[in-house]
Amino acid sequence: MKMTFEQQWLEYDYNPFILFSSNGKIISLNTEAQFLLGSVTKNEIFELATTYANITFGFKTTFIELNFGRYKFFGLTIGYENEEEIGIKLYQAPSFKVKNPKPIGELTNIFTLIDLCISTNSISSSIVYTKEFDPTIPEVVLNANNVIKALNKAYSCFSENKTINTKVYFRIGEHINFEDKKYSIFSIEISAEIIDNKKINELQLLVDNTSFYIDIQSNITINIPMILA
Repeated sequence: MKMTFEQQWLEYDYNPFILFSSNGKIISLNTEAQFLLGSVTKNEIFELATTYANITFGFKTTFIELNFGRYKFFGLTIGYENEEEIGIKLYQAPSFKVKNPKPIGELTNIFTLIDLCISTNSISSSIVYTKEFDPTIPEVVLNANNVIKALNKAYSCFSENKTINTKVYFRIGEHINFEDKKYSIFSIEISAEIIDNKKINELQLLVDNTSFYIDIQSNITINIPMILA
């Protein structure tokens, strides 16, 4: 059945919306909420809905900082008109620093840069480096020197591990705008069991003035726009 104009606004909203039944089953959700559920369980979102709901029927907005993977929120609205359904909408903080300029650089093979950094960090080290690469990611325009610095600093945050894994993949449905043009994004995710939090601030300072951003949880993800020319 074709969606109404109002339903389309909700479906394509930048902010995730989920409607739950009283027992926590998802009744409906918009596109952004589907992406969000890749970083958090539905039970965690349902718990938020029941925790911050108004005492009586109606709607309640609460300003609160929440982090789920790459997602950062500054508030949420909970609404319910009966005991059968409850809805939650989370207000998403911008992921990217819009003041940053469009990247300047040359077409570069990201896998070559990663291999170079792994080779450098393997010298006099017993760490095993494993890789999961999406071979369909093309060469992109970037400042190779900045990326190499970020990668080396990221690998140094995991220097106490026996194994470090590097994964490169598309961020489906995510984009960034430069000069009124939309670009897709891909990610370099570096993960291991032990992370050195003392080196995280150094990494953050390093990328603050670049055209990519990092997401730091138990792993480090460097997100880069796919500019092809």
